[in-house]
This record gives sequence, C-alpha cells and structure tokens, in this order.
Amino acid sequence: MLKVQEIREIIKLIDESSVQEFEYESGDSKVTLKKHGGSVPVAEAQPVVQAPSPAQEAAPVRQENTPVEEQPSNEKGKAEEKTQESKTEGSADYDYEVTSPMVGTIYHAPSPEDDPYVQVGDRVSNDSVVCIVEAMKLFNEIEAEVSGEIVEILVSDGDLVEYNQPLFRVKR
Repeated sequence: MLKVQEIREIIKLIDESSVQEFEYESGDSKVTLKKHGGSVPVAEAQPVVQAPSPAQEAAPVRQENTPVEEQPSNEKGKAEEKTQESKTEGSADYDYEVTSPMVGTIYHAPSPEDDPYVQVGDRVSNDSVVCIVEAMKLFNEIEAEVSGEIVEILVSDGDLVEYNQPLFRVKR
C-alpha cells in the first residue's frame, strides 16, 4: 500500500505532466487519479463554478485552446490580501501547517474511547501520527512531517476536511 507522502508525490508529478489519467494496483489496493480539463459551461448571466479535483487544486493546469475564466481583479486582490493577513497574524506562533492530503472525515484518536494522538503543547517528530482521515471507508494515518510542538489544532474531531486544508500548526 502506498503511503500518503507517496500519493502526494504522484499527484504532483501527474499534475506537472501531460498525463490525464493514472492507475496503480498492488494486491487489494487500487489508486486511480484523473485530471479533468476543459471549459466550464456558463449559464446566461450566472457563472458556473466547478470544484477542482485534488490534482488540479495542487497546481492548476491550462490546456491549449481551452478558455480560462479569471476572477475580476478586485476580487483577486481581496483574496490575496486575506491570504497575506492570515499569514502575518499568527506567523510568530507557528512556522508549519500539517495539511490534509485528501478529502474526508478527520478523527483525532484511533477510536472514540482512546486519547487523541496529539494535543496542543505536545512534541511531535516528522513520522508522528497526528490524526486519521477517513476517505471512502479507508482510515489514513496522517503524519506530522516535521519535528516540533503542536501550537494549534484547526479542526474538530469528526469534521469534514478538504484537500490541502490546514489541520495543525507546528512550531519547529
């Protein structure tokens, strides 16, 4: 079975290439990744927004001869300002965010009666399991990927999380 980090690397490689579909099978495990390209249909006077797949979210892909809709410049500027504000507000409190490698449900403990993997103030190493994300009935252990101290937990147990959503903040 592939580890989460290996899947992330495969997603990145596929996203940077012209490959449109990737499939990997090993024993009982099967991983299929597909890129969805093309234009998004637009209704009269109402733009339709299509949610990107995890591979597109990592780095958008533009195919030749495909129209790309851009945000109006004022909305784009506002989004960039908010991103800058969020980076500077708590930048002294942490220097790394553990993010979700997939869409799913987060669990802070291996089972409901067990203690959580980590709490604020706990020290972690790069291979420490910090939570589990359940996706399609599979429970995926998420590792810290850095050594440091957990300074903030950004999601509650049982929350739905998105691809690349920050889960924990770590001070190295």
